[in-house]
Amino acid sequence: MLSDADYSGNASGARRAKKRSSGESPGDGQTLRSSGRQTNVRVKRTNNPPPGQSKRKATDTEEEDDQSEKKYRKCEKAGCSATYPVCFASASDRCAKNGYTSRWYHLSCGEHFCNECFDHYYRSHKDGYETFAAWKKVWTSNGKSEPSLKAFMADQQLPFWVQCTKPDCRKWRQLTKEIQLTASLAATYRCGMKFNNIKTEGPDHCSQPEDLRVAEVTDSWWHSMLILPPLFKDSPASPFLAAYYPDCVGMSPSGSSSTVSLSEMRADHCRAIQPQIPGLCPYFQPFYQPNECGKALCVRPDMMELDELYEFPEFSRDPTMYLALRNLILASWHRNCKEVLTSQKCAENIIVRGLVRVRCVQEMDRVLHFMTRKGLINTGVLAVKRPLLPERYCSRNVIIIGAGASGLAAARQLQNFGTQVMVLEARERIGGRVWDDTSLGVNVGRGAQIVNGCVNNPIALMCEQMGIKMHKLGERCDLFQEGGQVTDPAIDKRMDFHFNAILDVVSEWRKDKSQHQDTPLKEKVQEVKKNFLQESGIQFSELEEKVLQFHLSNLEYACGSTLDQVSARSWDHNEFFAQFSGDHTLLTKGYSVLLHNLGEGLNIRTKCPVQAIDYSGDVVKVTSSNGSQWTAHKVLVTVPLTLLQKNVIQFNPPLPERKLKAIHSLGAGIIEKIALQFPYRFWDNKIQGADYFGHIPPGPEKRGMFSVFYDMNPQGKQAVLMSVITGDAVAAVRDMEDKEVVDECVKVLRELYKEQEVPEPLNFFVTHWSKDMWSQMSYSFVKTGGSGEAYDILAEDVQGKVFFAGEATNRHFPQTVTGAYLSGVREASKMSAM
Repeated sequence: MLSDADYSGNASGARRAKKRSSGESPGDGQTLRSSGRQTNVRVKRTNNPPPGQSKRKATDTEEEDDQSEKKYRKCEKAGCSATYPVCFASASDRCAKNGYTSRWYHLSCGEHFCNECFDHYYRSHKDGYETFAAWKKVWTSNGKSEPSLKAFMADQQLPFWVQCTKPDCRKWRQLTKEIQLTASLAATYRCGMKFNNIKTEGPDHCSQPEDLRVAEVTDSWWHSMLILPPLFKDSPASPFLAAYYPDCVGMSPSGSSSTVSLSEMRADHCRAIQPQIPGLCPYFQPFYQPNECGKALCVRPDMMELDELYEFPEFSRDPTMYLALRNLILASWHRNCKEVLTSQKCAENIIVRGLVRVRCVQEMDRVLHFMTRKGLINTGVLAVKRPLLPERYCSRNVIIIGAGASGLAAARQLQNFGTQVMVLEARERIGGRVWDDTSLGVNVGRGAQIVNGCVNNPIALMCEQMGIKMHKLGERCDLFQEGGQVTDPAIDKRMDFHFNAILDVVSEWRKDKSQHQDTPLKEKVQEVKKNFLQESGIQFSELEEKVLQFHLSNLEYACGSTLDQVSARSWDHNEFFAQFSGDHTLLTKGYSVLLHNLGEGLNIRTKCPVQAIDYSGDVVKVTSSNGSQWTAHKVLVTVPLTLLQKNVIQFNPPLPERKLKAIHSLGAGIIEKIALQFPYRFWDNKIQGADYFGHIPPGPEKRGMFSVFYDMNPQGKQAVLMSVITGDAVAAVRDMEDKEVVDECVKVLRELYKEQEVPEPLNFFVTHWSKDMWSQMSYSFVKTGGSGEAYDILAEDVQGKVFFAGEATNRHFPQTVTGAYLSGVREASKMSAM
């Protein structure tokens, strides 16, 4: 940052600065010139001095005459348009006003202060010095930037600008210097408003012309002529960012008008603790704290993201204005996510002095539209009355195939943007692989029902918008053996350590391996385990082996497949990206209530299976199995991976070879669920309030058969247990009758609770996702020889006409409803940007 002495960047400026530092007063000798008292009359000399002296005297007199005629001085900032600057400060009795000063200090084109006002604050013997010194003390205590006099003038002395709120006016007016702008004043200001000391401009106040300087602010060069970046006061982001230096995140270190004590303002810049903000959902953590990393959908408040730099390259050299606006927007949205966040609401909270406020309010529109389009704000189940984006962002019409989480997310986003959308769904219902069942007296998800990591999760956002509470799942999971014994937690902990150590060795092995050197995860795990036992001489007990099998069944649950199909090189490819942290929760009301809310007001046509997409022409033709045909400028395909692998939809021309290869390099994982309703809660005494309990398989051949049981009405009265079937057990139950599967499950429960009676279930259901015509799978995984890149390739559009979404297109968050939802938001953003 340039100091007040060398802002002009030229030699003459440096010389002047040096002269002042030697003790000369820059104001001396200027009073006559600025007041106009010096005359231009030459005095006729009666005495004739020596010739040389006469020459010197004549020259001095001519110089004085030239100086006296110089009543104005231009701003020396190269490119500044101010030919006749005016001092905004008027702090010194000798202020130059609009007259002559030995030097003008440039803050922006249209905002300058004179050398006399500089001295008023800068010189220790002047009246304003104590004011400047007190401000400087606060600034250096809280901030990181230089507490220069220019920064003081910008932060404390520039007048505020405010915009008339009358829709047919919207002119900018300068407030008198004494007025403090507040959000409430900005929200209600009208031209000529008589408010203590606000200027009035005549009877028809709105008809008065706007200050000419305002028009200059809109020009692109104006921002480049700004000496200091804007630093907001009273920003809604302040409580979120207390651990940062304010001036590093677009806020003023001098604090708000209602300043707290200096010790309270001082932040501990090393901590990474989330601030506690009253009324804020604890799962809303949009900003990284210092020294924090690895959280999904979190931004650094002091840095621009890559996509932001791409969209706003003009802020790459000094991102302060952008960061101030972005941080304000994100904080405002998370403080109230139930209403549309508008430019007007944000503008009211831009509290910064000077003409730069005009520029900030103008830039606000662009930043707000960008963040809306990206799904960072104004998203979820929000109902809107008018389009959120300007018309240039709206595709003419879009057809979306599939009304699952991704299709509904994209449709909601696009419709809110102002695009005409139609959703075609093959089933009689919406939701796709989200399907809730209430036949057992409580809500049980036949598909997804758990939220893995709630911090910044869009599912948590939608729950907050709808007032839905999630049940936090506890960490306790006792492992029961057949026979009724409870496994010693020390054994569980030890085998969990060994299990994770095996996976760590696999992670080391794959570091230098190419796709061609990949091997099935099952083989690699067995190899590592065998080598470990041989090298260490350790021998696992029979129980320890069974506990290890339990952990392996959890791994198969996570992958949705037997481990002989899964890539050892890329099985956890998404862990290289920031993941959702925080509580794991059970959606006791189910995902369906969220998706039905997302689908409200959308044009959804059920029982419309699509069989062909022709994108060979200018528009895309979509044909259903009954022969109905529709056209659109863009089509979004959100069908499950299996349907793409089996060519259920015919594409013309065929999809690119690169995409087809990626489609077949991913696996279609399957898990099944069983839910049982009992006459009473026989398990309560044994699990003592835990949300779930584990089943240790009697042998490897039984691994995955009801490995975990979930209490579907925790702390409630309903007696419903749900369990999962994974790995080889999926194939074992595939052709069994539901009653047979139930009998097997009850048999296991009677083994786990051998010491008491387990009653016959009153009701039940068993899922058959592998036989479901329109899914044939649960979620995707990377097959041996594949890679996580396949997810990105699946997400690529074809010719800007055919787009793809779904959990199998989300490399960062595959296998989840969250990932599916975010892929829909991503594609809506992509289509709007084209």
